[in-house]
Amino acid sequence: MTIAKAEIDRFSVTSSKPFDAVVATLKSAVGQPDMAGYFRTTREATSFAELERIVKGGLGRTGFMMFAEFDLGAVLRLESGAATPRIVRFVMGNPLIMKEMVKHVPDAGSYAPVTVLVDERPDGVHLSYDTMESHLLPYGSAAALAVARALDAKVTALLRECAS
Repeated sequence: MTIAKAEIDRFSVTSSKPFDAVVATLKSAVGQPDMAGYFRTTREATSFAELERIVKGGLGRTGFMMFAEFDLGAVLRLESGAATPRIVRFVMGNPLIMKEMVKHVPDAGSYAPVTVLVDERPDGVHLSYDTMESHLLPYGSAAALAVARALDAKVTALLRECAS
């Protein structure tokens, strides 16, 4: 049994825009395929070219797709009432980018697709993301880190866009 410690870098940007506007901007930039149909068609693909076509068809203008959305605030509101700040976790990514990292570092599959957290606080709406580079740094793969850095640049650019 092995337990390794890793230091994770968290990118965070705060927006003065309303929560709903921030979330709408994020969702408009990310593809939102019907995931049941998406997974069915990817399992049925008989070649990488066909799989690549299916993946690309599900991507939004940012090159990402939404895999899941978890309304964590809904759970809090049931306990604390409607005035509880909203908080949503988005799981998004691009399987073709993930593939490139996993080729070099199989453990990258534990971190992709990525999570973006959007939450309301007294000082504004926070958009947060734990960088892929920091997840993969301990593995020492230059090839995986290059892909991770490019992914991080795309995600942080999206979060800055959503916040502005």
